[in-house]
Amino acid sequence: MKKTLLLVDGSSYLYRAFHAMPDLRNAQGEPTGAIYGVVNMMRKMLHDYQAQYAACVFDVRGKTFREDLYPEYKSHRPPMPEDLAAQIEPIHEAIRAMGWTVLGVEGVEADDVIGTLAHWATDHDVHTIISTGDKDLAQLVTPHVTLVNTMSNERLDPSAVVRKFGVGPERIVDYLMLVGDTVDNVPGVQKVGPKTAAKWIDEYGSVDALIERAGEIKGVAGENLRAAIPQFPLTRELLTVKIDCDLSQIVPNIEMLSPKSPDKEALLKLYERYGFRSWLRELTGDQERVPAGDSRAPVEAAKPAAPEHKRYEMVTDKATLETWLEKIRAAECVALDTETTSLDAMQARLVGISLSVEAGSACYIPIGHRGTDAQGQLPKEEVLRLMKPWLEDAGAAKLLHHAKYDTHVFANEGIDLQGVADDTMLQAYVLESHRGVGLDELCQRYLGIKGVTYEEICGKGAHQIGFDQVDLERATQYACEDADFTIRLHQVLRPSVRQEPKLEFIYQLEMQTSRVLFEIERTGVGIDSEELARQSHVLGQELLSLEQRAYELAGQPFNLNSPKQLGEILFGKMQLPVVRKTAGGAPSTDEEVLTKLAEDYPLPKVLLEYRGLAKLKSTYTDKLPKMVNPATGRVHTHYSQASVITGRLASSDPNLQNIPVRSEAGRRVREAFIATKGKIVSADYSQIELRVMAHVSNDANLQKAFAAGEDIHRATASEVFGVPLAEVTSEQRRAAKAINFGLIYGMGAFGLASNLGITRDAAQSYIDRYFARYPGVAQYMAETKTLAHAQGFVETVFGRRLWLLDINAAGARRAGAERAAINAPMQGTAADLIKLAMVAVQNWLRDQRLQSKIVMQVHDELVLDVPDDEIDLIKQNLPRLMCEVASLRVPLVAEVGVGPNWEQAH
Repeated sequence: MKKTLLLVDGSSYLYRAFHAMPDLRNAQGEPTGAIYGVVNMMRKMLHDYQAQYAACVFDVRGKTFREDLYPEYKSHRPPMPEDLAAQIEPIHEAIRAMGWTVLGVEGVEADDVIGTLAHWATDHDVHTIISTGDKDLAQLVTPHVTLVNTMSNERLDPSAVVRKFGVGPERIVDYLMLVGDTVDNVPGVQKVGPKTAAKWIDEYGSVDALIERAGEIKGVAGENLRAAIPQFPLTRELLTVKIDCDLSQIVPNIEMLSPKSPDKEALLKLYERYGFRSWLRELTGDQERVPAGDSRAPVEAAKPAAPEHKRYEMVTDKATLETWLEKIRAAECVALDTETTSLDAMQARLVGISLSVEAGSACYIPIGHRGTDAQGQLPKEEVLRLMKPWLEDAGAAKLLHHAKYDTHVFANEGIDLQGVADDTMLQAYVLESHRGVGLDELCQRYLGIKGVTYEEICGKGAHQIGFDQVDLERATQYACEDADFTIRLHQVLRPSVRQEPKLEFIYQLEMQTSRVLFEIERTGVGIDSEELARQSHVLGQELLSLEQRAYELAGQPFNLNSPKQLGEILFGKMQLPVVRKTAGGAPSTDEEVLTKLAEDYPLPKVLLEYRGLAKLKSTYTDKLPKMVNPATGRVHTHYSQASVITGRLASSDPNLQNIPVRSEAGRRVREAFIATKGKIVSADYSQIELRVMAHVSNDANLQKAFAAGEDIHRATASEVFGVPLAEVTSEQRRAAKAINFGLIYGMGAFGLASNLGITRDAAQSYIDRYFARYPGVAQYMAETKTLAHAQGFVETVFGRRLWLLDINAAGARRAGAERAAINAPMQGTAADLIKLAMVAVQNWLRDQRLQSKIVMQVHDELVLDVPDDEIDLIKQNLPRLMCEVASLRVPLVAEVGVGPNWEQAH
């Protein structure tokens, strides 16, 4: 059997790990994200490949021969971030301590060292596996050299290189000469992309042959090709990986690359210093050596080893189904997933169900396939009849990924899914709300495994087929992986949530919120389509009027929706000042630019009004009637629970949170949201983020104003401007409002000056007086910034963790993260409160057996559709329920309104 040489492109993974991980820090505030990412990958490599020889290769600081050839080589790359540079030496130490040889050679790149070692190994009948994310190294692939990418689980042998690039490994350099390498700043042929490059190489055989027949290439592509030919010798040399570096001094013989026994003491010191808790436990089994309370370490629970053989089963007969029914009835928890006909939860119908009770074992029950092999599947009605008692059993614990969607799917089939005990999507969201929560992404991130993708079995774009058309064998592999991977992911994520009591509280809140959102989405909201049609007509007339007004101001007709024509009018004909240019060099006409110009010129003001009304018409008055579900006669929005870092919900299809309320036309749209049972009742938390600021800052003056029930903006104006409450002017109140809201969003003197139209010195004077009157706020802001820099995250009042990836970056990124550090706890706590309120109200409605329904949640507001005979009861109890969900240092206030539509109830 051939021996194996395992080569890891350390430089490739260094940057990828740094940017993939959050800004993690140990107890001393040292950055740890890149260390964790690289070490985690190296551990996986050791586990997956039992190689006889291994080395991790890094670039060495200093110039290489390529920069001598071409000074612009990699010249566009920014300097290495300080936080990454600080982790280089610990990474090298950790890799050596794990038993790897670490290599680096001056004057050449890591790629060249890898190429030379791979070439040497082939000559000595040793198979080479290169672990990298660098496409340039595809040129090294042969039957004896394989590339693997641990971050995507991609594996490239010669045939896979052809599938990926359209050319074989021996033509990768030619391919790169044509497309260029933007990562290394190596120019290619202008406007030639991968498809054209692969086509030319396939047609002509090589770049050399292409050069000889360059005259045959017509048009702009031919001109660009011929213009690039003089640079080809240079680009070929830059792109070709060396296979003849002199390594005799550092690797005198292959045995030197034999893996060594791990240096346990060195690893103990490193894991202790950088707070890698589970790795420390793994080494010692001693809980006492784990850094106590180090919540800044990443999620790194011991990962269950992937079973060597997956036991996936297709269920197409009643006996096998009964066997699986016995398994799931006896199991403590069952991973459950559905395959459907649509991503629209209200429209999706079941195609199949997958189940797993242990890692590595799963089944798929096809019930809605339409392919040629679908005749063997069990009838949907029979399967659902047999499974319904278990599916509707609240005592049968079920584990899902994005349970809300599957609950809708089963509801579409007449089944009330109960017993949802855990949701891996919400587990991941609670742990790292700043990162993606898709099952595929999470499996790669936490488990280091990659399954079959939806596109791989259904295709892409216009050629994509529905899952009900997928053949049963392929469908079984895909669906079983979903259930299997969910249970494996649960084994990693659930303990990480459970060990942090605050995160456990947030997770349980999210689980309860998921069910409430299902009920809200299922109920939908009534829409007056006739009213919207009338509004669309009115908006159309107003748009025509604005269009004529714009023509008059411009002195000629033009297309108001054309940035090019608009730029010609504003900056060519009218000679207005250019505020900012686009990436292409043309004067920008975006909303921010028009807003600035509208301060001094009438046409930009008209254009802004036109754009606002046009968007309102196309997005709402024209579109909403088309979104009414024909089966229910109502509009059903989708609430995304795990997409906003602060914990806020996001509404889509339609987006109910973006209906403008400051314009009369926007408020009119809300008149079309109507009650279908009696009246609309709306309850809105009053100034919730300012109340949260009063709580977290513990500022006595701010708390005093809220406790007295004062108008907080008037009270702030009284403090800042030193006048009695009764004498505060409307202008002073407006300035105080800008200060109150601006400061919790991290606004400085420049922003406040711009907002109020005053000098920067005057704005700074306002801020200084504010902090003098509210010293607790100033202290909170300073302490929060310090804490954020130390631990990389901030928390809400209830413990929701909000990561700040750029808090220790430089310049504008750092400043933005510091502003977010101050504001995120306000927004996040407000999000927690409205979720607590939703759960409390929904539970009360259920317990009282009322007919009233929550139909919308928008920002800090709950909207209910209430029968006439329940209105008094709801008006009395709704604000009470919302205000009793938490006890802050200042009173919570919820204002309630009633009306035939949303606008009149607000």
